[in-house]
Amino acid sequence: MDEPLFQARILTSIDEVAQSDWDRLIPSGHHPFLSWRFLKACEASGAACAQTGWNPRHIWLEDNHGRAVGAAPLYAKTHSQGEYVFDHGWADALERAGGSYYPKLQCAVPFTPATGPRLLAQNPDHKRGLALAMIQACEQWEMSGVHLTFLQDEDKTILEKLGFAAREDRQFHFINRGYNNFDDFLRHLASRKRKNIRKERAAAQDGVTIKRLTGDDLKDVHWDIFYQCYLDTGQRKWGRPYLTREFFAMMQETMRDDIILVMAWKDDTPIAAALNFIGSDALYGRNWGCLSYHPFLHFELCYYQAIEAALERGLARVEAGAQGEHKLARGYEPVATHSAHYLAHPGLREAIEDYLVYERNEIKHNINTLTQHTPFKKG
Repeated sequence: MDEPLFQARILTSIDEVAQSDWDRLIPSGHHPFLSWRFLKACEASGAACAQTGWNPRHIWLEDNHGRAVGAAPLYAKTHSQGEYVFDHGWADALERAGGSYYPKLQCAVPFTPATGPRLLAQNPDHKRGLALAMIQACEQWEMSGVHLTFLQDEDKTILEKLGFAAREDRQFHFINRGYNNFDDFLRHLASRKRKNIRKERAAAQDGVTIKRLTGDDLKDVHWDIFYQCYLDTGQRKWGRPYLTREFFAMMQETMRDDIILVMAWKDDTPIAAALNFIGSDALYGRNWGCLSYHPFLHFELCYYQAIEAALERGLARVEAGAQGEHKLARGYEPVATHSAHYLAHPGLREAIEDYLVYERNEIKHNINTLTQHTPFKKG
């Protein structure tokens, strides 16, 4: 029998490998959420751990000489929270049939609906090996399935060839079509939409001071304010914010150069903040919150300031998080997002594959329809 070309092992903590060894496996480009530093902060702060239902089970792939050739961020999940690709209906169906949907395996960045690599390897064979290792772990641990979310095309193609079911959803992204600055972007909009954005920005900025902070300009006091904002939004939307103050302290310590924190003050009193991460070709809007209401401030801090920052840095797009058709009128365009799913139960797998054909067609139709209503000049 031929000797295996590589071997996989499970990491129960990102600390089991060196930062340089993990980061070296990330495909070209800067992907802040896949960095060892970000995943370490999720674990060490208590945000992603067994107690919160995000139990680390990262895949680590080595060749026969003991050299690392691949990795994947993987978690054993006891719920479906913090994923942004909703499978609660799948869980209900399996449990009504007498099965158990949890625990499951989730290959994702915790609490982060941003597209990026999931199979961290340069060689397609190593990517395939990572996916097969996930299936093997799922079967050995008698879990219901493996789910890889917010996939790039190369990973998606490899997974589909291995029999993973393909799923689509949609987000709204700002696409930089070579704009010189924000005013240049506005010139490409229909007159009514352009005027509306200018009115919103004027109202949002009336009596308000707004700053974009990054790197050494970020201080602990700014994070204290932001965390209050984050808690307010989290408690109003879903009852239990995922991230801890310690997580943001670690962001300040290890990733402040990867961050743009947009903050707003009124009469020297902080009133709102929005957190963005900087990638090699995208700005990722993540969390926002306000301490007092001010008209259109959400749009200003989360969307317009993000566009300005991306244009200043020459970035190709802004990914402003999940959901939100209101982004359409503000220059954000509908784009498809992708995930792949391996279901161990044959009956559930067949039913879901049939459903996903319908869902993909619906998403495609939805994107086509929304594209007809973008605010850009026609013709």
